[in-house]
Amino acid sequence: MNMDLSAVIEEMETGDQDSALTALQSYNKQMNQCFTFNRDEQKDREHLGELVLGFLDRELQPSCLLACLETVRILSRDKNCLDPFTNQFAMSTLARYESSPPSENPDQEVIVEALKSICNILLHNETGQVSLLCFSSQVRFFDLRLTFLLTALRVDVRAQLAQELHGVSLLGNHLEATLGLCCSGTLETARAGFEGIPTEELPPLSRQQTELAMEILKILFNITFDINRRKVDEEEAAVYRHLGAILRHCLMSHADGEERTEEFHSHIVNLLGNLPLPCLDVLLMPKVQQGSIEYMGVNMDAVNMLLKFMEKRLDRGHKLKETLLPSLNLLTESARIHRETRKFLRSKVLPPLRDVKNRPEVGNTLRNKIVRLMTHIDTDVKDCAAEFLFVLCKESVSRFIKYTGYGNAAGLLAARGLLRGGKDPGIYSEDEDSETEEYREAKAQINPITGVVEEEQPNPMEGMTEEQKEYEAMKLVHMFDKLSRNHLIQPMQLGMDGTMTEMTTEDLHKVTNKPLLQSEDPPNLDSEDEN
Repeated sequence: MNMDLSAVIEEMETGDQDSALTALQSYNKQMNQCFTFNRDEQKDREHLGELVLGFLDRELQPSCLLACLETVRILSRDKNCLDPFTNQFAMSTLARYESSPPSENPDQEVIVEALKSICNILLHNETGQVSLLCFSSQVRFFDLRLTFLLTALRVDVRAQLAQELHGVSLLGNHLEATLGLCCSGTLETARAGFEGIPTEELPPLSRQQTELAMEILKILFNITFDINRRKVDEEEAAVYRHLGAILRHCLMSHADGEERTEEFHSHIVNLLGNLPLPCLDVLLMPKVQQGSIEYMGVNMDAVNMLLKFMEKRLDRGHKLKETLLPSLNLLTESARIHRETRKFLRSKVLPPLRDVKNRPEVGNTLRNKIVRLMTHIDTDVKDCAAEFLFVLCKESVSRFIKYTGYGNAAGLLAARGLLRGGKDPGIYSEDEDSETEEYREAKAQINPITGVVEEEQPNPMEGMTEEQKEYEAMKLVHMFDKLSRNHLIQPMQLGMDGTMTEMTTEDLHKVTNKPLLQSEDPPNLDSEDEN
């Protein structure tokens, strides 16, 4: 039987546990799946919250205690109704039940309900965040969720955990223990009891292991989010490299189901992107074994897994900025600093060019897919895709244009002042850019703008006199000038330093070597059809 809110309050005000239990159980059942609340009942819900907290400060029967905590969990979903729960008394009361040892409170449901309530309060209210700062010594899911929320919402907590409490080392050890890993002196990890067995042949991680691991990964992401990526001392580097070795094992592991595995790998990729770049060499450290992907004598299993993960996100095409960029950025920076990684990725993404008939953005190869992103509407996606291919080309403008076409490459080249060609200074080793026979034969006929051999087009000026050609040129200049003066377009020109600068009216007419008087208009221009 459902009870309205006023009837529940009436039963609670009697102070009788049995009456309160019956009323709360009915209310909780009715509201269990409710996440939106009637604003007209806000005062009544706040009053109910106060009454429940009063009960929680008493000695209660286990069933009544659990019902009270369930009610707090439901009420704390409403961010407009948190006043009764954000004071020191309320938070300490809830924390008492959350942190009570099993000997004092053997009912695990009570602990879970208290933790869920605290998580709701911390998520929605800053006062609650200040009222409670606790790091449980026991690694349980909601303890980790609580720590995650605190590190996400409060910069001071993030810094305290990272620096004073040595959080990276502490949580790295927790992650290692959760997954049952053992790490050798060579930074190769293995699951205890499965040493010597290839990671891909290991049984999937259990649901509980995966959930705990993901909470740890999210906390680690928060506390490493703003580390200096290049300047770490020797002691810090050792900690990050140990963590990187654990993450490599995680990346090669599977959870219970494809969706859970992808979610797990997503958190791993996000965290790997925070680690100092020199420490990512641990991804390449394991010895090459039978079944491993070997390139230049190096184990590329982890890099290949990252590439497959990236392509899967790319093919999905959903929220590319959030889903694709972490893995694409990670591959870019890894390729920039590790020669073997760059060469391996180039062999997969930019193999020797054979197709000179189709535009670089046309087709289903990984190169085609990434080139298409170079004209994406989202600037971050576009820039990241271009940067990845540019790094694989060792930041060589000629090589970059060869694989993408000048039209696709122009955005990145303009931003870097490289439209006149050349090469960015970099940290790359020398290697040859091998040309296929197909490319070498067609090289002279390739249109550098589109990057492909195109059919010869008729000359639109064929048959014109020199005067007609000059007239058409001036007509075009006047059209550009008119659009520019009306602020519809802004003509640009390439400077001597390789960057783009605005063209003035005088610049436009220098193109024709003919000055234009202010009063001069092109003949019959307004009567022409303008499309």
